[in-house]
Amino acid sequence: MKILFIGGTGNISSACTSEALEKGNEVYHFNRGKSNLSFSKEIVSIHGDINNPSDRKKLEKYAPYDVVANFICFTPDQIKADIDFFRDKTKQYIFISSATVYQKPPDNYLITEKCPLENPFWKYAQDKIACENLLTSQNSLPYTIVRPSYTYGKTWIPVAFTARAYNPVHRIRKGLPIISHGDGESLWVMTHNTDFARAFVGLFGKKEALNNHFHITSDEVHTWDQIYKIIGNVVGKEPKLIHIPSDFINSIEPEWGAALLGDKARSMVFDNSKIKSVVPGWQARVSFEDGIRESIAWFEEKPERMLIDQVIESKIDTIIKRFPQP
Repeated sequence: MKILFIGGTGNISSACTSEALEKGNEVYHFNRGKSNLSFSKEIVSIHGDINNPSDRKKLEKYAPYDVVANFICFTPDQIKADIDFFRDKTKQYIFISSATVYQKPPDNYLITEKCPLENPFWKYAQDKIACENLLTSQNSLPYTIVRPSYTYGKTWIPVAFTARAYNPVHRIRKGLPIISHGDGESLWVMTHNTDFARAFVGLFGKKEALNNHFHITSDEVHTWDQIYKIIGNVVGKEPKLIHIPSDFINSIEPEWGAALLGDKARSMVFDNSKIKSVVPGWQARVSFEDGIRESIAWFEEKPERMLIDQVIESKIDTIIKRFPQP
């Protein structure tokens, strides 16, 4: 099939690109061309900004597409533009939403696609909900909505506050405290990007996927304390955990607080029956311990990747310093 990825070189989209190529698809990327990421097979690169109407017109030359997937659509205005532009240029438009759209707090820790969409804590999730509503209220563009939860790859060390820096490993190695929000016992799911990609590409061209929505996550469940302890086990040192309520973190760092209260502060476990029914045989394969081992090895392969983000360090230290100790 002829596949257009808007983006294509990010954490999730790069894995989806590799999987789509592996399955024999013809893959086009539309992005600003700032990444030097390479793939095992050739792709067609079109450079431009999807939010620039004149750049967007470059895509007409290669249309129509069997599948268009936009990995960088975040606002209602962006989804409106996509609906107008792609309505006669693709058989399947895939919107990458987010599992943060599900009701917070949830009625049940086990989430299915029937869960209501409502997140009063985080604008990011609210915008994704608005985008979904615009898609589902029109009938001119065949769509599929996909909702990833916390999805990481080898270039990420996934923790509650930041994923793209070496800071958590640095803090564990140095014996510095690691913030585990709340009591550390809320349940969480980490999904490797290669597992996500196999299910995602499996939706291409499926009639059952049209005008439908799916979340794609691992079935492996850990508490947040366990997540940090697994990282520590890979590092070879027990993490020094400090439990701080999400509300307190929000009072000091509202940006981090929104992501906690609107997502990670509550137990979130996903029933993947629906995606498995449409992509038979799919199952997440990469354990968190194996995935994080790969991530840490990638960072430590080159010293320049192990740089410490001092802004993050300062924020963590400020929260810990201001938290009343018993």
